[in-house]
Amino acid sequence: MKTIVIVGGSKGIGNAVLMQNLENCRIINISRTAPDITHPNLIHFAIDVLGDPLPEFESMDALVYCPGSINLKPILGLSLDDFRNDFEINVVGAVKVIQHYLPALKKGENPSIVLFSSVAAKLGMPFHASIAASKAAVEGLVKSLGAELAPLIRINAIAPTITETSLSASILRNDRMKENMKERHPLKNYLKPEEVGRMAGYLISEDAASISGQVFAMDYGLVSFKL
Repeated sequence: MKTIVIVGGSKGIGNAVLMQNLENCRIINISRTAPDITHPNLIHFAIDVLGDPLPEFESMDALVYCPGSINLKPILGLSLDDFRNDFEINVVGAVKVIQHYLPALKKGENPSIVLFSSVAAKLGMPFHASIAASKAAVEGLVKSLGAELAPLIRINAIAPTITETSLSASILRNDRMKENMKERHPLKNYLKPEEVGRMAGYLISEDAASISGQVFAMDYGLVSFKL
């Protein structure tokens, strides 16, 4: 049975990845809060990855790092600590986890890593300076590690547009704001966690054996089209 370690699998996109793979894989969830489910294939560690020691595992087949942030402020409203905190969550946390679990991944079967970027790393949007800077660093990490870890370990990233999770609740807090957000996208919709979870599931599967060092936009046409 394939072993997937998910960092941040209790909510949002991470939880979608967890739920979609739970029946057929051994899932190890590392998160500050426990998911709202128990299952024989699920092990949970209540850990803050930035501050706490990480548990040890002999081997694993996939690592999915899901923590992120939405810190939307004008540049003069962002403190240096805002930039540092976003970088810690999105980049330093991912680096810490990858460094720690690289020996276990090397013992896995066709091992792979999935990280998360954002459409804001490609499309200039007001008030996204801190998150865009952090996510651009994630994309650079994917490119560099894709080359460094080949041919043994694959690493890719998903760059979603806004996704309906607790993290984006203030942006999608009523029907009018949801409709306005749909209208901003050429394909007239925004993402659900399950859509992104399926992409992550594909990228850690054997079907994606030829893919590494790539960043996949899931954006309902936001970056590619101007209508």
